Amino acid sequence: LDWAVDAFRLSTAVAKNETSIHTHMCYCEFSDCMHAIDAIDADVNSIENARSDDETIRSFKSIGYQRDLGPGTYDIHSPVVPPKEEIVNKLKSFLKLLPAEQVVVNPDCGLKTRKWPETIAALRNMVDATLEVRASL
Repeated sequence: LDWAVDAFRLSTAVAKNETSIHTHMCYCEFSDCMHAIDAIDADVNSIENARSDDETIRSFKSIGYQRDLGPGTYDIHSPVVPPKEEIVNKLKSFLKLLPAEQVVVNPDCGLKTRKWPETIAALRNMVDATLEVRASL
């Protein structure tokens, strides 16, 4: 994996210091490659999490990952719009594993398989859930 780390770091080396470098990873055995994920030194790593019962977060925590982490708050592969309360509960579970300042709120993966009405409704619920949880901190 050294070549992948080197390629990522080379491709982002020209970014300005004020630019936040984000990456996304999903559906792999994260524990097998945590050293490489940590070495790419992205500011934020968005990860698939909705189907992993927070196991992905535990993999990052196990190596003392210090940068921001965006565990997916809901499964974008389902057309079901997640209720706000479900996302609130998910965010609270993240906060049992990570400090609030390290959590970036985002859906699981991209939204290319979803239609606009369900996407907008799900994102609204995610924003409302985020506001509720932040207000309780």
